[in-house]
Amino acid sequence: MITLYDLKPRFQALLRPLAGGLARAGVTANQVTVAAALGSVAVGMVVCVVAPERWPFLLLPIWLFVRMALNALDGMLAREFGQKSALGAYLNEICDVVSDAALYLPVAAIAPFTPAMAALVVFLAALSEFAGVLGVMVGASRRYDGPMGKSDRALVFGALGLWIGVGGALPTWLAWLLPVVAVLIGLNIVNRVRRGLAEAKS
Repeated sequence: MITLYDLKPRFQALLRPLAGGLARAGVTANQVTVAAALGSVAVGMVVCVVAPERWPFLLLPIWLFVRMALNALDGMLAREFGQKSALGAYLNEICDVVSDAALYLPVAAIAPFTPAMAALVVFLAALSEFAGVLGVMVGASRRYDGPMGKSDRALVFGALGLWIGVGGALPTWLAWLLPVVAVLIGLNIVNRVRRGLAEAKS
């Protein structure tokens, strides 16, 4: 199954000149990682505080795209400019989970979504990243298998933020969106575990 993660190399190619400029300016991968997390928490807090006003939700698609670019940049700085570190590995994983929670939870303030379903999606998203990291512990690579990986979730919540932000009425059937996302993340977790085990055996 093709996911947005499969398009990452093309996205990185577009950002490579910027990565080079940041490296020459002395910006580190860890600084970019932390900046992405702090920005995500700030955006999430603004949206939550102003909700149920809808216009702040327009910040979600804008910031999710910026965050995607920052995530690509920190990876390129680490790999291509000799900035890999143990601390960077920790920051990358922890900051991703924090950012996801901050950016997904605000939709709980808008009907027909519920806090319980938003919390479930946040929990499963964190579990998905945990399952991906565990691949390294069993002798496999860090797994990014889909569906509904980080990039796919960014697309869903970005589109949802845009819809809410422009004031479009949300039909009651849209309440099924978060359960569907949760099921797909569940499949994601199964795929990461299964393929990680297969890779470790080979």
